[in-house]
Amino acid sequence: MQYTSLGKSGMKVSRLCLGTMNFGPSTDEQEAFRIMDAAVDAGINFFDTANIYGWGENSGLTETIIGRWFKLGGGRREKVVLATKVYGSMSDPLDGPNNEAGLSAYKIRRHLEASLKRLQTDHIELYQMHHVDPSVTWDELWGAFEVAVSQGKIGYVGSSNFAGWHIALAQAAAKERHFLGLVSEQHKYNLNCRLPELEALPAAKELGLGVIPWSPLDGGLLGRNALLKVEGSRSGGNTERIEQHRQQLVAFAALCQELGEPQDNVALAWLLANEAVTAPIIGPRTLEQFESSLRCLDVKLDESVLKRLDEIFPGPGAAAPQAYAW
Repeated sequence: MQYTSLGKSGMKVSRLCLGTMNFGPSTDEQEAFRIMDAAVDAGINFFDTANIYGWGENSGLTETIIGRWFKLGGGRREKVVLATKVYGSMSDPLDGPNNEAGLSAYKIRRHLEASLKRLQTDHIELYQMHHVDPSVTWDELWGAFEVAVSQGKIGYVGSSNFAGWHIALAQAAAKERHFLGLVSEQHKYNLNCRLPELEALPAAKELGLGVIPWSPLDGGLLGRNALLKVEGSRSGGNTERIEQHRQQLVAFAALCQELGEPQDNVALAWLLANEAVTAPIIGPRTLEQFESSLRCLDVKLDESVLKRLDEIFPGPGAAAPQAYAW
């Protein structure tokens, strides 16, 4: 396994992050346990989850499954850099209006305590804001996170789905308080979604955040089964999008066939080749899917292949404003 620092922090994480969103809704507990055991055995030490995973009435289920896995012992908790998120409603009527989606200091404190309980741990290495909350000031946010850090309940703070200018504002406010600020940004980024190259990725790189791409296969569109219409695959419900991008996907499949690698591993390897990227999030539903994704770490894409991928999936061409003003 390969490791790197998470942004400007001194914490080392694996170049692949195990996403757990499927644990509970699509993957039963025993299969989730097998996947997590296999991930640790493969050297993956970076696990990502969120308090709302499980969704709706089952919000919190995924964290609960991870907590039960930690409870099995054997150094499981000690081997994991654990990341979870806060923002969404957890269907707790006791919170009343304060349970609406958002990031008040009140909510952060209560939802952090609830996550720690479900996860059966006393600390979380990376606590992430799942979305931006423009109604809350950075003084309130950083005040809440400073307390959590000083109490030892979280190690670092990350963001998710922030624009470049949100990252800049957050880091400027943290600097004024002599606080470390954000160390990571979890962002939708893949071959078919390259708008983040305009501002979010350059901002993260300049201000010391590691980028953790979510949906690296664009909901299965960049997977090996996208053109095969395999029943039960992520791409199965993407018929309209597949037709919309069919020409690109056919060209992508042909290139991958030349390389002797499936589309998903090439798409992941493309992300890993970007120096702004810390670790793409893989979200396996089965142990087999997890094991096949490890191959991407050994796929090396030379400049000629990267150029052909740019031709198939054109990006903005540069960061802003050079992309459109030069």
